[in-house]
Amino acid sequence: MMMMNRKNNKLLTLKRQKIKRRSFELEEKETVAEKRKRLCDEFRENTRVALRREEEGDEFDEDSPLARRLQAQQLEDSGRRCRYIASRVQNPKTRQGGGGGFELVVKHRQSVTVAVLSEDDSIVFSASKDGSIRQSHLDHDHGGKTEETCYAQQGRAHVLALAVSSDGRYLASAGFDRDIHLWDTRTRQHIQAFSGHKGPISCLTFRQGTSELFSGSYDRTIKIWNAEDRSYVTTLFGHQSHVLSIDCLRKERLLTAARDRTMHLWKVPEESQLVFRAPASSLECCCFINNDEILSGSDDGSIEHWSVLRKKPLHIIKNAHSLSTPNTLDVKQNHDLSNNCKESLDHVPETVGPSACSWVSSVAVCRGSDLAASGAGNGVVRLWEIEKDAKGVQPLFELPLVGYVNSLAFAKSGKFLVAGVGKEHRLGRWGSLPAARNGVAVHPLQLS
Repeated sequence: MMMMNRKNNKLLTLKRQKIKRRSFELEEKETVAEKRKRLCDEFRENTRVALRREEEGDEFDEDSPLARRLQAQQLEDSGRRCRYIASRVQNPKTRQGGGGGFELVVKHRQSVTVAVLSEDDSIVFSASKDGSIRQSHLDHDHGGKTEETCYAQQGRAHVLALAVSSDGRYLASAGFDRDIHLWDTRTRQHIQAFSGHKGPISCLTFRQGTSELFSGSYDRTIKIWNAEDRSYVTTLFGHQSHVLSIDCLRKERLLTAARDRTMHLWKVPEESQLVFRAPASSLECCCFINNDEILSGSDDGSIEHWSVLRKKPLHIIKNAHSLSTPNTLDVKQNHDLSNNCKESLDHVPETVGPSACSWVSSVAVCRGSDLAASGAGNGVVRLWEIEKDAKGVQPLFELPLVGYVNSLAFAKSGKFLVAGVGKEHRLGRWGSLPAARNGVAVHPLQLS
């Protein structure tokens, strides 16, 4: 029996070596879909080997690379594990070799309203006020675009929201036509339109790992859909004004922000909700940091750090994107940014009021980490560090970018940041920045 086990183990080892050699030969010329399939095959083979050894009486090694990888992946997916990478981000102005700033990789005729990344960070989907939707493949080495395709839109209504499913199969789009359009990302063909909202749809999101789709609208409601079944599920009521932002992780909990100065945390199975009230201004955007913490941006230029256990913000960063005076950032104990913000005033014409440019129009968090970003119209994207145990939010660096930053998205690895930028704010025309360029910009982030 022992000789047979050794023989089986030897055969399995040879088989794995053969798969590794084959994957190395094909790695450089394979497509994204082929790479995804190869990685799945390797994962299944490693799992099969581990199970076979356990059945044959060999003790499963909990410290093996496979066990550690599976455990880490499970913790990250559940939101219980945090990668502390913010302190490793190098300042673009001081790191060796310099390093470029934002590079425009996708161009649109009008302001980009939203930009989202696929689960593997290889594709960026963007939409614009001109009604166009573009799908662009990214080069991970330097963030450049390699291929671009367009989705055929009928009616050319403003597209305000996009969401892509975790498996990369479905793309949902919505906007001023009040319908949600479901697309097949492989064929770029229109699948179905969901009707039901009575006002423009401003935000969309898929629940991670599922085909469950959530939509927020100017009609003050949130609707739940199932992309796989092509069906409507239910409607959530509670907001008293336009719903502007929405986010969801793997849990059946939904986060929404509206112009009624409230943010709601919905517990979907229980059909209950928690209400968080902003102290003095309207919330423009929100996102989960993890299952217990939230980040939001307001129209007075401030950023709020919340806990799901408290109805008021834990910390408020005032003047996060202010245009008034340099060094006005107020973070917990009045810590100032090291960079002077005088330069950010140069691109703002006299016809544009400073209040419109200082609205925090987008916030984003690198999934499962302590790295966050915020954008407005004051000429910079700011990087932030979320301190451990909800102790606060500290500023890192400024990344110059002229225009209204209407959308932000981090790569899962934290190696680059995507921004949807335009001459105008995504929801209106309160001011125009002629120096801005409409499109999707990518900024590489180097980790030490």
